[in-house]
Amino acid sequence: MKALLLRFEPIIWVLFGAGIMVGTLLLPGYLLTVTLGAPLGLLPDGALSFERAHMIFSNPLGRLVLLAIIALPLWKGAHHTRALAVDTLGHHSDALIGSLLYAIAAIGSLLGIVAVLAI
Repeated sequence: MKALLLRFEPIIWVLFGAGIMVGTLLLPGYLLTVTLGAPLGLLPDGALSFERAHMIFSNPLGRLVLLAIIALPLWKGAHHTRALAVDTLGHHSDALIGSLLYAIAAIGSLLGIVAVLAI
């Protein structure tokens, strides 16, 4: 199991790094817009309407951004949780916990792909 994790480590690091980028650049702006901008009336009327959101996320680029916002933070969280588990439980649990966490991230990513393609 550990050998399999080591084989996929470069892919996992790319997904982790992309998750950090998305979590740092895209999510804060999105959350500030939705949680503060709309309730405070800082956005024009209809800016967050269903029709506008559907138009944006029906576009292939919009779908890619939406998928990045859904899937990449899952990989970031899985990698951070794996590191935390290794620090607290020791290296003997790394293969099992790492495999479980990355499987959850992969399943969540696949569900995100299915959801984004259904738009």
